[in-house]
Amino acid sequence: MPTDNRKEQERAELHRAIWNIANDLRGSVDGWDFKQYVLGVLFYRYISENLTNYINVWTAESGDSNFNYEEIDDSRAEKVRKSMVRIKGFFILPSELFANVCKRADNDENLNETLDRIFRHIEDSAAGTDSESDFKGLFDDVDVNNNKLGTDVPARNAKLRKLLHGVQAMQLGNYKDNTIDAFGDAYEFLMGMYASNAGKSGGEFYTPQEVSELLARITTVGKTSVNKVYDPACGSGSLLLKFAKILGTENVTTGFFGQEINITTYNLCRINMFLHDVDYNKFDIALGDTLTAPQHWDDEPFEAIVSNPPYSIKWEGEDNATLINDPRFSPAGVLAPKSKADLAFVMHSLSWLATNGTAAIVCFPGVMYRGGKEKKIRQYLVDNNFIDCIIQLPDNLFFGTTIATCIMVLKRSKADNSVLFIDASAECVKVTNANKLTAENSEKILKTFTERKDIDYFAKLVSNDDVAAQDYNLSVSTYVEQEDTREQVDIVALNRQIEEIVQREQLLRTEIDKIIKEIEG
Repeated sequence: MPTDNRKEQERAELHRAIWNIANDLRGSVDGWDFKQYVLGVLFYRYISENLTNYINVWTAESGDSNFNYEEIDDSRAEKVRKSMVRIKGFFILPSELFANVCKRADNDENLNETLDRIFRHIEDSAAGTDSESDFKGLFDDVDVNNNKLGTDVPARNAKLRKLLHGVQAMQLGNYKDNTIDAFGDAYEFLMGMYASNAGKSGGEFYTPQEVSELLARITTVGKTSVNKVYDPACGSGSLLLKFAKILGTENVTTGFFGQEINITTYNLCRINMFLHDVDYNKFDIALGDTLTAPQHWDDEPFEAIVSNPPYSIKWEGEDNATLINDPRFSPAGVLAPKSKADLAFVMHSLSWLATNGTAAIVCFPGVMYRGGKEKKIRQYLVDNNFIDCIIQLPDNLFFGTTIATCIMVLKRSKADNSVLFIDASAECVKVTNANKLTAENSEKILKTFTERKDIDYFAKLVSNDDVAAQDYNLSVSTYVEQEDTREQVDIVALNRQIEEIVQREQLLRTEIDKIIKEIEG
């Protein structure tokens, strides 16, 4: 079977397995909570198999090819605890591995307590080490004693057994066949499966894969590696992880950085890093409010920044007297409005951007033309030549909103004093009730972004002075002319037709007059 066909078949089987788990648990937990449980157990399976595989290969290379970590006593395993925590960032005893817990699950009347203890042990294994922050609280959202799983312990354990066996049944392949892609695909399928109907948690936490890839590719044009990547509102980390696929994890030399205010999504992001084979020492995901309590002050600037921050949310703004003197915001001389934090995220990203870096940020369209403080911030960005490009995206592209958003591209070092405006509002195909970027759409946008030339009805390179003359309006429609698709009318030909009609009408009237005279005579 060709590789692509096999890959698609394996992916379809994986998705069916996830649906089967959803059907088994339906009615007990809602979609968004269900996703937490599946991802938590999927993560438990992943790290169990990852550790087992590593130790087995390590031992085989030492001459014992029949060794299987799953089968040895816990006391014997303790001998490698310290070295495994140093290398992998965590440790799991053989008796607490996913595979062994699954074997005992049907006969374990205290399965909920067993899982709760194991999850605690995994987190505790990293305590006091460099990986502590990456593992602490990772299983908090997998509440094995939650009443949503059942009203009593037997009912909850019945659900947990179905969950364990369902995840166990997922065909994730052999590690040598790149298992990580299967784990990552399962994660992305679950996110997409529930993002569209997860209420406020939808579009806020999940960016469609095609948009994530476009943002990542915009920031890596002409580069084969970057020092590190950053997302100030990283959600579940899907934007950051696109760099692992585009450049390769090894070509993001220092690692993946982000901050997230929602603790559940913060946990998902860390899990996502592991599921995509990003080691604990190659990512730094922080919890907290990026605008008022940023966690990466002391790091060197980032060569690539991508973000899809929440649209027009409230923030402290001028109510916090310290923010106007914050070096991230003070250069503009004004703070973003308290009711609309969009440009605060833009200013934060610019402050964190390396001299040779590029930032690509999804923006609510209103920030491109509204007056007041937002106009003053746009003026600062344009007058200092930080805005490289504005890309108008199609509407109905993101989960949870039909708004036609834009991408703002920032650079600290530019070759010209102009802004490129691209109208990509028609670059999509309709899929059910939503729009989607195709590979061809993205290639057209990237080619235009790279070549930086005028294209009739699609792109316009506008000098900063001309943008200033338009009162710093950054709406693409202000600069890119819309093509007139109305039917063209040939006025000369139309007048000739009218003249012929009038002549025929006159002849008819003459003939009718003759007939009437003959009748009357």
